[in-house]
Amino acid sequence: MKFKIGYRTLKTAIGTGVAITIAQLFSLDNYVSAGILTILCIKPTTKRSFHSSWQRFLACLLGIVFSAAFFEGIGYTPLSISLLLLFFIPVVVGIKATEGVITSSVIILHIYNFGTVSWSIVFNEVAIIVIGIGVALLFNLYMPNLEKDLLKYRVQIEEKFSVILMEYAVYLRRGESSWDGKEMLEVGDALQQAKSIALKDIENHMLRDDDKYYKYFKMREKQFFILERLLPIISSLDQTYIQGQKMAEFMERLSDAVKPQNTARVFLNELDEMREEFRNSPLPSDRSEFETRSALHHFLNEIEQYLLLKRYLKPGAFQKV
Repeated sequence: MKFKIGYRTLKTAIGTGVAITIAQLFSLDNYVSAGILTILCIKPTTKRSFHSSWQRFLACLLGIVFSAAFFEGIGYTPLSISLLLLFFIPVVVGIKATEGVITSSVIILHIYNFGTVSWSIVFNEVAIIVIGIGVALLFNLYMPNLEKDLLKYRVQIEEKFSVILMEYAVYLRRGESSWDGKEMLEVGDALQQAKSIALKDIENHMLRDDDKYYKYFKMREKQFFILERLLPIISSLDQTYIQGQKMAEFMERLSDAVKPQNTARVFLNELDEMREEFRNSPLPSDRSEFETRSALHHFLNEIEQYLLLKRYLKPGAFQKV
């Protein structure tokens, strides 16, 4: 079994120790709770960490207010705790601070254990909250650069797209292929993983609006759906049909163009010329030719949509087809 320590585990371990040390230096009661807060607030992304921290901070402050009202008003008894939580939890859920329920419950029990509410106790609990959450936010400011992973998936997906397009061209030309279609399965999985990493990258840059990778993978996903729809269309085409052979050549060039410094505009223009050429061809002579031409027309429309999807990206973001 391979033993590996992730960056989040490392941050949690060190951050917990730092939070407890700071709280202990200030001679705070229940200083260990600062470490618990740090553990709870360190999340996989910066955005999630901020959201979690805000919910816990808000719920903890609210817990102090409820504690003062219920314990001082009813008494420091188990019944008071039950009544407090009966009203407190729905309020926390209502203000959308659900993640803070457990943390604030710890603060409430601290006050219950003190047996009184005073400004020094309130200061003690607020200090624990600020130290625990503050250390977590400070440690979560650092997030690993995901650019390398995103680029790896981008290249991997483009290579598989190229293979798929080339195999389609082979089938159009020969009417048969030994291709097992594994790239179709692999690219689907790769797209899901790539989108997940791209979303994580977005959430790690709260002050920078850079979602080009996510938009890129979403575009590729839509193109992939089109490639899936093309499979049954291709199988219905007659490879002896001259227009089918031209489409095979077109697909080969399209396969080679899934690389830098190429745009979809050239291929869209070529597609328009090809459609006009097909339109001016003699009418079908039999039912088989009619069905082939109908399938070919459908094929052209799908390829056009495949190319048009590229236009959804920002200019200059990824100049690829």
